[in-house]
Amino acid sequence: MRPLLSALQKGLDALGLSLTDEQQGKLLDYMDLIAKWTKVYNLTAVRDADEMLTHHLLDSLAVVAPLRRELAKLNLQTEPAELLDVGAGAGLPGVVIAITCPEVSVTCVDTVAKKAAFIQQVAATLKLPNLKGLHARVETLTQPYDVVCSRAFASLVDFTTWSQAALAAHGVWMAMKGKHPDQELAQLPQNVHVFHVERLQVPGLHAERCIIWMRG
Repeated sequence: MRPLLSALQKGLDALGLSLTDEQQGKLLDYMDLIAKWTKVYNLTAVRDADEMLTHHLLDSLAVVAPLRRELAKLNLQTEPAELLDVGAGAGLPGVVIAITCPEVSVTCVDTVAKKAAFIQQVAATLKLPNLKGLHARVETLTQPYDVVCSRAFASLVDFTTWSQAALAAHGVWMAMKGKHPDQELAQLPQNVHVFHVERLQVPGLHAERCIIWMRG
């Protein structure tokens, strides 16, 4: 059995997520790709495999159930749902969402060409037709996305301002944060409506995590 597979399974059980063996294998293959590319391109500061599982994979997997719930509420008439991961870096949470939610089309945008190229490599290697990396500034994107998400990317004001044109009229912002960002929430303009602050429990991670759900 692959190392970390049982730890991943335990984490999935704690999150109430049921994934196929193939999906679990792809998650671990993805982690291997991050480790390999990080040696050359410094994609992440986390190098330890156990820490990577907790801080990267499980941290991103914690948003899958909440994302599915919000997508169901949007009641989209067309498939697939379109999700934009802003400042994607190594592809967290975008790649994890692409693996676990094949019904969602995921675009990971980053201003660093090597990071966008890494996402493209992941899509090809793991055979993920619903994933693509895009080298661009988010402010230049105007295609409407149903969900625009970010993980530790920027302040809520900057995130929502820069990605405003990419959010569909019916769409939602999903900002992954650590501690409850009181100051950032207080600075949001009136045209950004926070409709839910959701606390997350990440298995094995002894730190606060939450999702700020917003509409434009």
